[in-house]
Amino acid sequence: MNSYGGIRLGYCPVGKFVFDHEDAKSYSMMIEAKMDEMGIEFVNVEPVVQDVLIRDYNDIEPVVKYLSSQHIDGLFIPHCNFGTEGAAARIARDLGKPVLLWGPRDGAPKPDGTRYRDTFCGMLATSKVLGKLNVPFTYIENCSLKDTPFEQGLDRFIRTLNVVKQVKGVRIGIVGNRIDFFWSTIVDESDLLRKFGIEILPIDLATVIQETKKRVNQNRKDYEYRTNEWKQQIDITKTSDEGFLYVLALQDYLYEWAKSNSLKAIAVEAFPAFTEQFGAMINFAGCLLPDRGIHWAAESDIHGAVSCIIASAAMMNKPVFLADITVRHPDNDNSLLIWHADAPWSMKHPDCKAKINTHWILPGGQGGMTHFRLREGEATLIRFDGENGKYSIFAEHCETINGPYTQNTYCWVKVRNFLSLERKLIYGPYIHHAAFIYGDCCKVIQESCRYLQPLEFDK
Repeated sequence: MNSYGGIRLGYCPVGKFVFDHEDAKSYSMMIEAKMDEMGIEFVNVEPVVQDVLIRDYNDIEPVVKYLSSQHIDGLFIPHCNFGTEGAAARIARDLGKPVLLWGPRDGAPKPDGTRYRDTFCGMLATSKVLGKLNVPFTYIENCSLKDTPFEQGLDRFIRTLNVVKQVKGVRIGIVGNRIDFFWSTIVDESDLLRKFGIEILPIDLATVIQETKKRVNQNRKDYEYRTNEWKQQIDITKTSDEGFLYVLALQDYLYEWAKSNSLKAIAVEAFPAFTEQFGAMINFAGCLLPDRGIHWAAESDIHGAVSCIIASAAMMNKPVFLADITVRHPDNDNSLLIWHADAPWSMKHPDCKAKINTHWILPGGQGGMTHFRLREGEATLIRFDGENGKYSIFAEHCETINGPYTQNTYCWVKVRNFLSLERKLIYGPYIHHAAFIYGDCCKVIQESCRYLQPLEFDK
């Protein structure tokens, strides 16, 4: 059974007075049974609609009032024999939630030539009225309840609802400021707030450093114990114990700050101030926070944080790695290196011994830099970005492959067409950071753009 925790679907079956009502009611019950089987939380309209199905314009007001009180995230309008298109479309418009339209494939006519239902025809009528009312909607192809496209389409819609719910009005923390030479991460906070309701909450770097040191002073024995526990799993011989204590305390402080301020993600000025104050790089904190439900975006990348939120929501809240798209594979033309220094710990390959060591290129020689290879699997690369008030997102399916050893946290992946991805990245509006998540969620990302306007999907 899939887990769709936190998403509630409004179930609004429609019919037409001229068709067999009892057969339509029976089909509606089978749809409910299927949603129960899939583990989908839903609320039907039986408390306010006589005989289960909406067949009358008089149902509009009570249904809208009732479903509004139930705090639904989306609306499912199955056409169980034909459909009362005006009522269905007006309910959808007035609720203002993402809409799923579907109806079962029509069976053969009865021996006397009459039919139980004309659902395909009814959906054509409803889709036209939805268009007239400027209501965006998702459509599952006309198929049987038992056919694979129905379950896949319903699963995709629930995931889409999660993306819309997680993105609209989301709060993202920024620790410190943009690193001066990272011009590529300049963003327009006012535009994000105005167009998507995305709010950025800043916190002063000095406050974070002070509070982190205070935590170590007050809980030193606990952090020393945890450091020794990590030494059983990681080689930290080239990182001072004192520096590692600060890294553990930092992720605790940032987690509590995020939770107390309802933040989904944190963009971090990862160096050099932290390194100078703690005597260690802080990247391991970024490996731990995503597994606690807080996305980590290095190099003050706000758009990268949004990318992580979208990617995670599409996969029902799995951890995400904001990676560098770094170099092309030396031998495989359609492959590239996914790399940075703070992939979620849960993404580590089970056969790889992790190290907390120095950075291979940054000067200074302080420890704290994370090194491990990522586990194998199917994955998706996602980037939300924008310039000059226009925003787009791409989703690229990929699979991990074998590749040369390198340092920090990494894996090599094969994409469908490297040259196509290369042009997309170069001509923009994207930068070299992309959210990397296990699983294929490309279609969910594309569908989500219907409800996150003015965001456009970059095919």
